[in-house]
Amino acid sequence: MDNRSSSLADTLERVLDKGVVIVGDIAVCVVDIELLTLRVRLFVASAQTAREMGMDWWTNDPFFAPKAVERAAANELAAENAELRERLAVLERALEEKRP
Repeated sequence: MDNRSSSLADTLERVLDKGVVIVGDIAVCVVDIELLTLRVRLFVASAQTAREMGMDWWTNDPFFAPKAVERAAANELAAENAELRERLAVLERALEEKRP
């Protein structure tokens, strides 16, 4: 491995370890009328570094983690089930109290 590729590998490793942020705005204007503005915020880092910084949106994104949707649906179903069981218990107690 020559010095140049070694230096590139070291630089890439450093960027992924520490992270780098690139920020920019692009505006499209015609006759001094702004038609479109794009705001670009790019963060390049390893997944571990991003997690340490509190950025882990991909863990719940259905595109990147389809099982996250299944887990969310299962959690929602379990919560609804628990609520319905509690409501049923309340109704059963009310019926028991009304019986002679």
